[in-house]
Amino acid sequence: MSGDGGQRIYIFDTTLRDGEQSPGVNLNMEEKLAIAQQLARLGVDVIEAGFPISSEGDFKAVQRIAREVKGPVIAGLARTSEKDIRAVYEAVKEAERPRIHTFIATSEIHMRHKLQKTREEVKQMAVAGVKLAKSLVDDVEFSAEDAFRSEIPFLCEVFTQVIEAGATVINIPDTVGYATPWEFGEFIKAIREGVPNISQAVVSVHCHNDLGMAVANSLVAVLNGARQLEVAVNGIGERAGNASLEELVMAFYTRRNYLGYETGINTQEIYRTSRMVSTYTGMTIQPNKAIVGKNAFAHEAGIHQDGVLKERSTYEIMNPEMVGIGSNKLVMGKHSGRHAFKVQLEELGYSLEGEALDKAFTEFKLLTDRKKEILDEDLIMLLDSHVLGSGEEVYLLENLQLTSGTNISSMATISIKINGEEVKEAACADGPVEATYKAIEKVVNLPVKLESYSISAVTGGTDAQGEVVVRVFWGEHLFVGRGLSVDIMEASARAYLNALNKIVRAFPNLLQ
Repeated sequence: MSGDGGQRIYIFDTTLRDGEQSPGVNLNMEEKLAIAQQLARLGVDVIEAGFPISSEGDFKAVQRIAREVKGPVIAGLARTSEKDIRAVYEAVKEAERPRIHTFIATSEIHMRHKLQKTREEVKQMAVAGVKLAKSLVDDVEFSAEDAFRSEIPFLCEVFTQVIEAGATVINIPDTVGYATPWEFGEFIKAIREGVPNISQAVVSVHCHNDLGMAVANSLVAVLNGARQLEVAVNGIGERAGNASLEELVMAFYTRRNYLGYETGINTQEIYRTSRMVSTYTGMTIQPNKAIVGKNAFAHEAGIHQDGVLKERSTYEIMNPEMVGIGSNKLVMGKHSGRHAFKVQLEELGYSLEGEALDKAFTEFKLLTDRKKEILDEDLIMLLDSHVLGSGEEVYLLENLQLTSGTNISSMATISIKINGEEVKEAACADGPVEATYKAIEKVVNLPVKLESYSISAVTGGTDAQGEVVVRVFWGEHLFVGRGLSVDIMEASARAYLNALNKIVRAFPNLLQ
């Protein structure tokens, strides 16, 4: 985003940490890395890559992001314990700009019931955690969990002491989304006035959306001195989610003359980032979602249509191109060559070389055999589903044959390659999807439970690609699978196999 001389707001993206804590979201390492690289293209200032102590997988994902993603600060979350903080350091130490983000709860309800600690003990733990983190990295963020329900004098004492201990950012979360804008603005103002050394740290806020006011609370916090906003793409996160990155960024851009603030975000990457996060998490974007919903720039009412045709600004305060939503024009076809394909990908913001380009071109050619008109959206979904973020596949769909009708049982015959060996099975059921999944289960022999199944069209027309998203439980673990094809049954099979591949990647002992 080009600046207009306004004050700079730093965007701290927590899609890969708080966002991944959304119910039903389970990203693998390749997906996390792909999202982190896209967040860097988007221009976020800080990527909170995960909570390294929580699992070995999360540690390795944060470590890989720290090694490979350049530009933004790479942060990891830690409680104030030494074990947590050292785990974050080991995970982020190879980043160009590492940050340790440590936190402890400061509200009476959390201290009494969760921590079972006194105020003095909490202060000591906060200071000790920040001192340890500061001894390892220069950039240390301290968060007072459930800050908004904390008593302001105590919170000011904690912030004063952690800044003295070396914190460069102090974060004031509305952890349970309880605040209203007018209250939150006064709250931020009181803290800035009550912490004598506040000028030595950046003031940050992290607002949850339980009452639907996370974006409004974040805006009013900025008006009262906050300069870092903790957000997530599509507003995903715990419970009702976090403040939405795209809504806040476009609010600052669209109302820049009134608000007077700017961010470093490349707004033309917003839509692609939103689609990628939606695809990988399996969290569908509601049609009326601000900025990135499919209805955000749609006009049905006759009066609105007439006005927009005469002058766009009558009913649109933003151009769709501004956030990266282009017109669905024909861009590629069956006779397009490799060079033209590569150039088109670069125009869409994808830079592929070597094996990744080979795989993408192969998938593109397969698609042109089945779909005459290849639109930008088709290419984006093809890359996100088949190329980027896709790890090694144990189960590969070779062939699917179906017999189905209104008054007969459905029968599916499926052929799947498992480590190079082809296995065939057949199954009958009341419907084609159930028959297909029963046949797959015979081949794979994994006791999974289908929790949900959804279909959506990627583009318009009778030959549109269909995207299927499934959620399956393996024991207590939930996995999201995605499949894309012009044949909806093939997409269904691919989605189920995608989920099963994620299970065996996460638990490789299942293959022994």
